Amino acid sequence: MTGLTAPSGWAGSSSDPVDEQFGDVVSPADLDTAGEFDVVLLGEPYDGAVISRRGAAEGPEALRNALAGMKTHHFDIGPVESVADLGNVDIPAGSVGEVQDAIRGVTESIHALDALPVFLGGDNSLTVPNVSPLLEDSSVGVLNVDAHLDVREVRDGPTSGTPYRQLHEAGLDSYACIGARHFETSTAYHEYVCENGGTVVTAEEVTADLPEAVDRALSGLDNVDRIYCSVDIDVLDAIYDGSSAPTPGGLLPRELFRLIRLVAEDKRIGGFELVECAPPLDTDGRTVDAAARTVAHFLSGWSA
Repeated sequence: MTGLTAPSGWAGSSSDPVDEQFGDVVSPADLDTAGEFDVVLLGEPYDGAVISRRGAAEGPEALRNALAGMKTHHFDIGPVESVADLGNVDIPAGSVGEVQDAIRGVTESIHALDALPVFLGGDNSLTVPNVSPLLEDSSVGVLNVDAHLDVREVRDGPTSGTPYRQLHEAGLDSYACIGARHFETSTAYHEYVCENGGTVVTAEEVTADLPEAVDRALSGLDNVDRIYCSVDIDVLDAIYDGSSAPTPGGLLPRELFRLIRLVAEDKRIGGFELVECAPPLDTDGRTVDAAARTVAHFLSGWSA
């Protein structure tokens, strides 16, 4: 099993003594102590499977830095509490498939904890080891918040576009994509999702009636005991360009935040990830900031 690099310390940046920030409440931990918390973070600094623009390997640290300076308070729910950080998984040398196999040893240990795992990506290929341990003992559905379906065929090895095809073949019970964009996927891949009983909810549907869109996506996962939620930050509009594949017509951050809070309230949530955030490609840090706030909204909704 590959190892972990211990997290650096978290610290808030505000000079106001009552400004509680994530930097003040997130505690470094290891596998022996992480189970004492409600939520545990793990960074996955890898972008070796990206089929477009690289840079997501720098996502975990950028997300931590952005979170550290954010306040913990949500007006409807109150402050976020009880969050641990395990640091980063050590990425081994090798092919994408070999990396997926090696990292699964770590994710199995994390899913075994009495804490909700939250993975900070990294690229979408690591969704495979992040979800796979859940398939062993329960029926599982994935909610993919994404501009793309990511069900490409595995031809010359896995990529960031193949994770849900791989998971279907490994026994995934249900799949729903919300935020999908017209003209961003091939007909064959949409047909594959439909043939396997999946659900596709477009970005237009989210904008038209967000609660109804979320309900429709979750209704496609009614038959499962556990839900894993993956957010590919390219679900945002292309003005948020710090992602592997930005395109026009996506969601606004406010829409994503509300969407993810509604999803997080589902009691079947068994894991969460934020992937494909690429800080070197970002303009003025706007994508990193939106991505970090997406994580914060998820934590707040889940703890409600």
